[in-house]
Amino acid sequence: MSSIHAESIRKHLKLYFIMGSINCQRHPVNVLSDAIAGGITLFQFREKGPGALIGQAKLDLAKQLQKLCQEHHIPFIVNDDINLAISIGADGVHVGQDDESAIIIRKKLGTHAIIGVSAHTIFEAKQAIQDGANYLGVGPIYPTQTKPDAKAVLGTRLIQELRTKGIDIPLVGIGGITTDNAADVIQAGADGISVISAIASAASVRNVAALFNQNLSI
Repeated sequence: MSSIHAESIRKHLKLYFIMGSINCQRHPVNVLSDAIAGGITLFQFREKGPGALIGQAKLDLAKQLQKLCQEHHIPFIVNDDINLAISIGADGVHVGQDDESAIIIRKKLGTHAIIGVSAHTIFEAKQAIQDGANYLGVGPIYPTQTKPDAKAVLGTRLIQELRTKGIDIPLVGIGGITTDNAADVIQAGADGISVISAIASAASVRNVAALFNQNLSI
């Protein structure tokens, strides 16, 4: 990965919004529009869980959200669903430890795709880097209700350890991050934070996204 590509990804990770229809109390397009107005820098379409859309309905929503991101020059990432990412020409994908490796995904998506990998240990982080990941999602940092199968809470320890060992890959913290603790994640060495419910479930999506941005800039 070129240093220019890495620095571009690093900037986009600042306020990384993750969402699917089940996370929204209003139409997802309206929620994403407000989040963009509030200053999110990257979006991941994560349509998973009980009641999630499938088939044509999922494809249609993905295209609507992608179009909105394209209009505002925000990278559009797909969670797990490689075939969906290929079919709509997404900017990249994010995968977990139980999904295909970044090496295999790279062959399917091409050299310009952004590939993010979730990592919960130093070993997983190093393996993902070796496989060609562009960034790592590290967490869960704090307790979260969004993922019922989430791993044990790590705090900011793993982020600090990766940086202490000289690992310079772009990192984004995930899991239970709020406007109150977001700055701590950045201070630990992350390039950004990823948020689902703290933005998607907010009474004012735009205001909360803007507050995150404000707190991350201090």
